[in-house]
Amino acid sequence: MRIVKRAAVVLAGLLALYWGLIFVGQRAIVFPAPPVAGAPPRPPDAESIWLETPTGPVETWYLPPLGAAAGPVPLLVFTHGNAELIDHWPAEFQLPRQWGLAVLLVEYPGYGRSAGQPTKASVTAAVLAAYDWALRQPQIDAHRVIAYGRSLGGGAATELADARPVAAVILESTFSRSQDFARRFGAPGLLVRDRFDNLAGVHRLKAPLLILHGTHDRIVPVAHAKALHTAQPVSELVLMPCGHNDCPRPWSTIERFLRQHGLLGHR
Repeated sequence: MRIVKRAAVVLAGLLALYWGLIFVGQRAIVFPAPPVAGAPPRPPDAESIWLETPTGPVETWYLPPLGAAAGPVPLLVFTHGNAELIDHWPAEFQLPRQWGLAVLLVEYPGYGRSAGQPTKASVTAAVLAAYDWALRQPQIDAHRVIAYGRSLGGGAATELADARPVAAVILESTFSRSQDFARRFGAPGLLVRDRFDNLAGVHRLKAPLLILHGTHDRIVPVAHAKALHTAQPVSELVLMPCGHNDCPRPWSTIERFLRQHGLLGHR
C-alpha cells in the first residue's frame, strides 16, 4: 500500500508540474509569432496604418480596391493564423480587390513590427481598433464590412462580430473553443488563459456566416467546423479536400456568398 500511495503522490506531482508548464508556456504555443526577416515586402499599393491600442501601436495594411470606385466600397477585415504575419497575405487578395473590395490586414500585438504581447484581450483590442479606424474613412461603406478570420484569426473575427456590427462573417479552418484544445493535451479547460469561445459567438451572430474547413485538417479537426455550423444552423458550411495550411482560398464560393448577401457591387 505504501508503494501504491508513493506512486500516486509522484504521479500527482508530475501531473501538477505538467499542468503548470502548460499554464505558464501556453502563450508561446498559441501565439508563435514568426520572424519578420525574410517576409515579403509591403506592396507599393498597400498603405501602412498604425493604430493605438492599450498595449501600444499596432500595424495594419490597407489594400484599396483595384479599379475605380463609384462610391464607398465594401471592406474585408482579415485576421490571420497564429504563425503568420500580415506580410504573407497581400498577394492572396488580388482577386477580391478586383471585385471592388478593399482589404484591411490586421496585425496582432507582438507580431511583426507591432508593440505589445499577444493575448486574447490585446488581439481583440487590435481588431476593434482596426474596425473603428475603417469606419472613419469616407471611402469605406460602413454597412458592408465583412470579418474574415483564418485559424486563430477566426477567434478574432468572431470577437469582432460580437462587439461591432458586421455585414457577414467568414471563418476558415477555425476552432470551436480554445478550451477544447486543452483536453487534447491532457489538461482541463480551466487552465486556458486566452479563451476564444467561437461556439458562443456564432450562436449570437445575426449576420450571414460562411464556414470553410479542410476535411483532412489534423490541427483543427473538421469536427470543430461542424460544431460551429450546428451552433448557427443558418450558416453555410463548405468542406474542402485539404488540410490546415494547404487549403487554397475558395474565391468562387466566397464571391457567390458575398453576392448572395448584396455585399459586392455598387449601391
